[in-house]
Amino acid sequence: MIKPPLPANEAQRLAALQRYRILDTPREQEFEDLVTIARAICGTSMGAVTLIDGDRQWFKSLQGLEGEQTPRDVAFCAHAILQPTRLTVVEDALLDERFSGNPSVTADPSIRFYAGAPLLSSDGYALGTLCVFDSRPGQLARPQAEALQALSRQVSRLLEMRGLRRCIDHHQSEHDWYEARLAEYYVQLEQQNLELSEQTRTDPLTGLPNRRALALALTEAIERGTGVPPAVAIVDIDHFKQVNDIHGHNEGDRVLVELAGVLRAQFGGRGMAARYGGEEFVILMPRTSLAQAELQCQYLRQAVAHLPLGLPLTVSVGLAAQHPGESAQETLRRADAALYQAKTQGRDRVVVAG
Repeated sequence: MIKPPLPANEAQRLAALQRYRILDTPREQEFEDLVTIARAICGTSMGAVTLIDGDRQWFKSLQGLEGEQTPRDVAFCAHAILQPTRLTVVEDALLDERFSGNPSVTADPSIRFYAGAPLLSSDGYALGTLCVFDSRPGQLARPQAEALQALSRQVSRLLEMRGLRRCIDHHQSEHDWYEARLAEYYVQLEQQNLELSEQTRTDPLTGLPNRRALALALTEAIERGTGVPPAVAIVDIDHFKQVNDIHGHNEGDRVLVELAGVLRAQFGGRGMAARYGGEEFVILMPRTSLAQAELQCQYLRQAVAHLPLGLPLTVSVGLAAQHPGESAQETLRRADAALYQAKTQGRDRVVVAG
């Protein structure tokens, strides 16, 4: 383990931190919400808003763990503030000499993955971080990294707003001006939080809606209950493990992105195509007869087989139409059972659920 050195501007940095008067204050929902969004986007079990004081790391928000503070010498974030303009990512702490002997790595909570985006004061000093971490090694896709940095700017903006609120309390004569500024900050924060929340419904690799977004859309389509019921298809890439094993995960990712492009082109204007997990995708076709849905799935199967990928690629499809009174999960279960039949019957085919 390497003890984090002090920044060259440590005295000025600590003075900036004290200016915010936030250390040892109660937890606040606004900070908790941003940590929740960060964890959802990055897919980690733990996250925090940290502030690095003279000899400690103090948590304004901490999720997935219990505690108020830790010694600065063992804080991942004390390393992260040394690069104020960059995101610090540790994919496997056991392989990083800065952290391999850290008690948070070798003992509970056994941190292996860490990503921290510095929180900057209005004059550019790194006060702490918005960070996410997990007990398993991991990586951040570029959209996840960009979202984490965007959220860190939101935390910094919250710090500024707290300062503005104190000024309002001390300068009642300027109340209207400060309130207008504060309202502007909250409007901007709300809009950006809405945009960031939308990212929790998008698969970062393919850009398609994810499982959560699909579940909401399917439930909404069923609840509408007008006319022809929706049809649902589960699409699975045949022998995808062999693609990863033989050609590598980068090639596997390329296959997923190419298939997502076909799904988006074929179903984007008439329903929804979502990444369900791994090599599985789900297609929602509202107000589509079972016969028409089967035809569209056959077109999809043929289109995939002719993709110019430089390697053979086929898909198996399980298709089901929603029955009256049937829940979204029940419809998906029948489509999944049909997909299983398609695989057992030789793959590269569409099977319709009864």
